[in-house]
Order: sequence, then structure tokens, then C-alpha cells
Amino acid sequence: MSVRSAGRRFFPLDEQMKVRERHWSEQVAKLASWLSGIVTFEQAQEIMEKVGQIGISGSSIWRQAQSWGGKYKAIETLYEKKAQGIEGEVEINPSHSLGRRGVAMDGGMVHIREEGWKELKVGCVFEIEMRKGYDEHSQAEVELGHAVKNTYVAHLGGPEVFGWKMWAKAHQCGWLYAQDTISIGDGAVWIWNLVSKHFHDSRRLVDWYHATQHLANAVRLLYGEDTPQAHRWYREWSTQLYLGHADRLTRVLLQKAKEHPKLRKELLQESGYFRNNQHRMDYLEMRSEGYPIGSGMVESAAKQYKSRFTGPGMRWKRTSIEHLLPIRTSIMSGNFDKMWRLAYSSPPN
Repeated sequence: MSVRSAGRRFFPLDEQMKVRERHWSEQVAKLASWLSGIVTFEQAQEIMEKVGQIGISGSSIWRQAQSWGGKYKAIETLYEKKAQGIEGEVEINPSHSLGRRGVAMDGGMVHIREEGWKELKVGCVFEIEMRKGYDEHSQAEVELGHAVKNTYVAHLGGPEVFGWKMWAKAHQCGWLYAQDTISIGDGAVWIWNLVSKHFHDSRRLVDWYHATQHLANAVRLLYGEDTPQAHRWYREWSTQLYLGHADRLTRVLLQKAKEHPKLRKELLQESGYFRNNQHRMDYLEMRSEGYPIGSGMVESAAKQYKSRFTGPGMRWKRTSIEHLLPIRTSIMSGNFDKMWRLAYSSPPN
């Protein structure tokens, strides 16, 4: 029976203990789920035992991650369904426009039991902020566009679902009210198909470093590794590429393919890469207008996912990784606590 004293309410000792136990149980579950998105379940067990003096098995941590990860996934699905219903239906009021936004997409491989290596599609939604930096082309300190406030998306499966996940995240980040937008990716066809579907009014740019990798491969084919002629040719044509002359590089590589029959197939492949993407290679213009021209923000994200999911001997059940991905994503995006509050207050499954 409760009593009142000086306007304050007190509960019997056993009821106070139950309240503390419920709170402790939530904190243990939250900590176990959070750690599971950063380190292996065995490492999470060791951390909880040594740092928190909490005795819990690795299998119990796995179960907590599966349960709460499933709730996180359900919340993501609700956002995606909402975003599908509003795509293209919102009229923008210019007076309410935000700063500039961008999206970048990439992929990495994870090993799934009974399926082998599968592509994990990874995306990043970001804001663009001007900061002082070193421009390797002008060799001067200038104001450069940087990706900031990055949030992430990951999907183990085809581009259709991933595209809706990207659109939902972009919508959450104010895409519809952005002053201007850009989409960055490598030359993968699936990326530009998704951009055409969901981000069709954004500027488009092939990541500078992927483009120069293709140029470097063509140089290696023609002039070998680390030769004076290779260095000269690369400097000349990387400058031309930066200035927006991918069409010239395309023609030169076509001519080289005719001159070197043994290298014809490889050189035509590199020529085709620049021909297919030349309308997305306006690097000087984009840089001068304050946009990032690299996809480091999403490549870094792919590495962060791989660091958790592709350790030595890691083989995942599809359902297990699909439940853990939303936890890893929320940690990387800096909104784990927000997602936890939503999941904890959501109705039971």
C-alpha cells in the first residue's frame, strides 16, 4: 500500500525493486544491442563483463540484437512506406528551402550462408558545407564543398528496395526542401537507374577517383607501371578529364585500341566507360560551384559496414544480418538513441 508524505508519493520496497529491475533490464538490452552493432557478440560479452560487471552470454546478446534489430527494421519500413506515398507530391515553397543536399551510393560484399558472397548496397545522404581545403589541381588553399552530417542506408538485396530506402532517408533529411542537390556514384548502371527514378532533378557526377582509376588502368595497359611515359600521359589526361573533356579521352582511347590490336578489348572497355559517363564528368564546374567531386563519404561507409560484417570466418544467416544492419546503420548515422526510444515505445510485435 502506498503512502503520501509532504506531497511526495512512495512505493513499497518490492515495487521499487521491480521498477529498478525493469529499468536495468532496458539498459542491459540497449547496451547489448549497441555493442553488437560495433563488435562481435563475443567481444560484446567480454566488454559487458569487464567494464559493466554484467554477466551475459554471447548468445543472449545475439538474441537481444535480433529482437531489437527487428524493431529498428520495422521502423525503417514505416518510413519507407510513408516516403513512397509522398514522392513527387509535395510542392516546394522556395522561402522554406534548406541548404544543399547530396546522395552517394556504392556496394560491398558480405558472405551469406548457403548463398555465398552477396552485394550489400550502401548509401549516404549528406549536407554540403564549404570549408577551406587544398585543391590538388590549383595547388592552392580554396573553399571546397564537403559532405557533412552524413546518414546512411544499407540493404542486402536488389536495387528496387534499396532505392526506396534511399528516398526515405533523403526525405527525412529535407531533400524536398533543399536549395540544390547532387547524386554521386561510380559507373554502375543500377546506381544511375535509381538516380533517374528517385533523384531525377539532382545534378549527377561520377566519382572523380573512380574515373581516374579507369584512366590509370588504360595508362598501365599502354605504357606499363611507373614509367616516365605513363606518368606524362596520366598527368596530361587527368588534367583534360578534370577540365571536362571526357569526350576527348574517349576518342583517344578508341584510336589507341585501333593501334594496339592485342589490347583492343581492354581499351574499348575503358573508352566505353568514359563515353557512357561523360555527361556526368563536369569536375571543374562542380568543384567551382562548391560540390564535392569524390564519393569518399559512401566508400567510408562501405568500409565501416565491412569492418563489422566481414571479419575473419564471418558467415551470416540472411535473417541475422538483416536484423543487425539497422542497428549498425543507426550507430553510424548517430541516431541509435532516437531509434531506441521509438522501438522501446512501439507496440509489441
